[in-house]
Amino acid sequence: MVLIFLGLIFIAVATFVFNPNNINAKFSKPIKIVGVVLILIGFLNSCLKQIDAGQIGVKSLFGKIEDDILLSGLNFMNPLVEVKTIDIKTQNYTMSGIHDEGSKAGDDAIRVLTADGLEVTIDLTVLYRVVPTEAPRLLKETGLDYNDKIVRPLTRTKIRDNAVYYDAVALYSSKRDTFQMRIFNSIEKDFKSRGLILEQLLVRNITLPTSVKASIESKINAEQDAQKMQFVLQKEKQEAERKRVEAQGIADYQRIISTGLSDKQLQYESIKANLELAKSSNAKIIVLGKGNNPMIIDGK
Repeated sequence: MVLIFLGLIFIAVATFVFNPNNINAKFSKPIKIVGVVLILIGFLNSCLKQIDAGQIGVKSLFGKIEDDILLSGLNFMNPLVEVKTIDIKTQNYTMSGIHDEGSKAGDDAIRVLTADGLEVTIDLTVLYRVVPTEAPRLLKETGLDYNDKIVRPLTRTKIRDNAVYYDAVALYSSKRDTFQMRIFNSIEKDFKSRGLILEQLLVRNITLPTSVKASIESKINAEQDAQKMQFVLQKEKQEAERKRVEAQGIADYQRIISTGLSDKQLQYESIKANLELAKSSNAKIIVLGKGNNPMIIDGK
């Protein structure tokens, strides 16, 4: 449009300033030609609109939003129409307590009250995209700053509304996935009604109060000590059982030996031993007395 207005100015100057009665009338025709060329270039430039990949164009004619959209590529259109491009790729909006990590500088974490009255801090990332066919309505009803008007306030409100159903410790541990799914379902409906698709909701971090963290750590340490003591007791029981079995085996052995050896058997074994001693080259004289054991005298 700028080139068209510039061309009209050139033609007006050539017509009214460099008129035939003027001494510089010879410059009138070249200036008019330049004006016409500028108008043609401006007209072609206004009629052709390039939309990049991952974007769509929404047309506006004198402030009125048209329902049809321009897809990516080169589009031929009315030169008087203004085109606003909208990104339809996946976008993310992060609210974090870490400086410069979120979409807004500083501490932007969400602070909520749980069912037990404790304040919990939540870091969150929202993944979403614009529905292409709903882009004209989104631009008409909300504008291009839908991050600040829809995504941020709606997400923070829904998280606070749903956090009151969970205790702080449960929200931090066992109910974390349930809480994430609950707020996803809650936000998804509102996003859809506004022309947005919620792809994923990521609860990145949940920070408990210092007192609660200390009590949890104390409980974990106590549970670990109890498990360690249970292991020691189990080991001692096994050792006691081993010693009992060993003592029982020794007692059974002694009982079997004592009941199985009679006096006659002992005398028989003694005679056999004496015979072996008599055959020995070192024993020369064997004297059998009244005692049970022989006396052996070496002859060397």
